[in-house]
Amino acid sequence: MENLSTDLLINIANEYGSPVYVYHAEKITEQYKKLTTAFEACNAKIFYACKALTNINILKHLLSLGSCLDCVSINEVQIGLLAGFEPKNILFTPNCVDFNEMLEAKALGVNINIDNISILEQFGNSFGNTYPICIRMNPHIMAGGNFKVSTGHIDSKFGISIHQIRHIERIVKTTNLNIEGIHMHTGSEIKDINVFLMGLEVMFNMVEHFPDLKYIDLGSGFKVSYQPGDKETDVNLLGEKVAEAFKKFENEKGKKIAVWFEPGKYLVSQAGYFIVKANVIKQTPATVFVGVNSGFNHLIRPMMYDAYHHIENISNLKGIPRIYTVVGNICETDTFAWDRTINEVREGDLLLMYNAGAYGFEMSSHFNSRLKPAEVMVKNNETLLIRKRDNFEDLLNNQIF
Repeated sequence: MENLSTDLLINIANEYGSPVYVYHAEKITEQYKKLTTAFEACNAKIFYACKALTNINILKHLLSLGSCLDCVSINEVQIGLLAGFEPKNILFTPNCVDFNEMLEAKALGVNINIDNISILEQFGNSFGNTYPICIRMNPHIMAGGNFKVSTGHIDSKFGISIHQIRHIERIVKTTNLNIEGIHMHTGSEIKDINVFLMGLEVMFNMVEHFPDLKYIDLGSGFKVSYQPGDKETDVNLLGEKVAEAFKKFENEKGKKIAVWFEPGKYLVSQAGYFIVKANVIKQTPATVFVGVNSGFNHLIRPMMYDAYHHIENISNLKGIPRIYTVVGNICETDTFAWDRTINEVREGDLLLMYNAGAYGFEMSSHFNSRLKPAEVMVKNNETLLIRKRDNFEDLLNNQIF
C-alpha cells in the first residue's frame, strides 16, 4: 500500500497544526490481514498489543477487523471493554502489579496471564481451579533489536523461569490451579524466525506439565522496516513453520493446541506519521541543526532506543539534499537524527517522520510543560480528528491550588 500523499499530510498539518500524529487506517488493515493470511493454516488468534497505541478509535478499527486485544494494565483493559472488545477476547498480561489489579481483571472476566511465583500462589490460594489462567514463562532466549526491548533473557524481569517448573507444579498441585495457557515473549524487532521456533520448542516441552492446556502464546516481536535495506520478519515463512510444528506435535501427542500472537508495533507502526515544523536553522562550526517544534516529549524512541525514523522535508521535495542534525525544543540533549541527508530545510518547512504509529504518542509526556499534539486518523480518504491538541488548562489538570 502506498504512503499517504504529502499533499494530504500538509493539509492535515495546516488544518490541525503541528506537531501532529496521523494514522492511516487502511495500512493497519493491510498489516492485520498479512498476519491472518500468514497464520491461516494454524489455529491462531491475533491479540493487538495495545500498549503500542491505545487511542480508542484505533482499538475500534482493529475490533472491526476481528482482532482480539492484549493489555498490560487494568486501564488498558477498561479502554478495551469501552471500545467493544468482549472479555473473552482480552488478554491481561501485567508485570510487577499489586494483587488487587489481578482481582479487578478477574472481576471483569478477561483472560489473565501471570508472570511471577508470588502472584501465581496468591491467585491459586484465592480461586483454586475456578478461574482458568495463563502462565508467562521466561524461555531464557536473548532476542530483539535493542537490549531495552529484550524480554526473554535470564536477566529479564518478565516471566517465570523455565527452570522453576517444579515450583510452578507444586503451586498448581497444592492450589488446584487450572492452567489453560502458557506464554512467552522474547523481545521486539526479531528478524530471525528461528527465535520463535526455538521458543516454541521450549513451550512444547512445557506442555506435559499442564494437562488441561488449550493454547500456547508466542507473544510477538515481528519486525517492520524502518529504513532502506531493513529485513522484516518473514511472517509467511514463520506461519508455515509454526503450522508444521503444531501439526507434528498434534500427531505425536494426540493433542490439538491453539496458538496466540500479540503484535503491536507490526500492526500500527508503519501506519503512523509525525509532522513537525522547522523553527530554526542553526549553524555551528561543526553541525547544521534543524530545530523543530517538538522533542522527545512527543517521540522518545530515537533518544530511548536509538531508533531510526526516516525524515522527509515535505515542504521542499525538490530541494537540494543537505546534511542536518534534527533536534527538538526540549531542554535536554534531544535529537531525532544525527547527520541525516534531507532536502534543503528552510525555517517554517514541515518535516515528516515515518513509522511513528507505535510508541510515539503513547510514550509522550508533558515534559518542559509542553502540550501534547493532536492525533488524526485517515480512513476511507476521510480525515478524522481522534484526539484534540492539548491546551494550557490540560497542563494543570488534577493539580490542586
